[in-house]
Amino acid sequence: MEKLDLKKELKHLYNPSTKAPVMLEVPPMNFLMVDGEGAPDGPAAMSAMEALYPLAYTLKFSVKKGLDIDYPVMPLEGLWWADDMASFTEGNKNKWKWTYMIMQPELITAEMVRQAVVEVRRKKNPAALDKVKFEKFSEGKAAQIMYTGPYSEEGPAIKMLHDFLRGKGLAFDGHKQKHHEIYLSDPRRTAPEKLKTVIRQPAR
Repeated sequence: MEKLDLKKELKHLYNPSTKAPVMLEVPPMNFLMVDGEGAPDGPAAMSAMEALYPLAYTLKFSVKKGLDIDYPVMPLEGLWWADDMASFTEGNKNKWKWTYMIMQPELITAEMVRQAVVEVRRKKNPAALDKVKFEKFSEGKAAQIMYTGPYSEEGPAIKMLHDFLRGKGLAFDGHKQKHHEIYLSDPRRTAPEKLKTVIRQPAR
């Protein structure tokens, strides 16, 4: 069986330094995505995850069985913004907008996703399944850092990232260049102080 070691191949994207921000060029990649609004632990967000994970695992096992290729399901990622960015910086979570997403290897096609949706609907039929999109997402130039700790205390790491970008003469508006987080830990099984999150900010 062929094994795709995506975490090793994409280490520069998913395992940055914990000490200082780094610049990188993020290539276009395919994602399963759900758009929504509200708090990260709110019902809409939970519904999105309940659709994304079964779909991602159904695709993985379908490829393993049908093509004899195995690969890891990649971590959950989130893009975050607000119509009024003051709502975002002030922590008014009910007005936050987001896209939750899981990266898919290049071999995954739209037809494979369509078939997986049929299978997930037959078995579980999560409420947000019809909201899932399969799209190519391109960020380009960005800076990122690995943050360890509770989600609620990311502020200093985010400020460090923003100061780093501004020091290089780069700009971002929070809408076209959305705040991006990659969740490497399962909060149900990991103590808050040990949660690992990649924090990324695209810039221009």
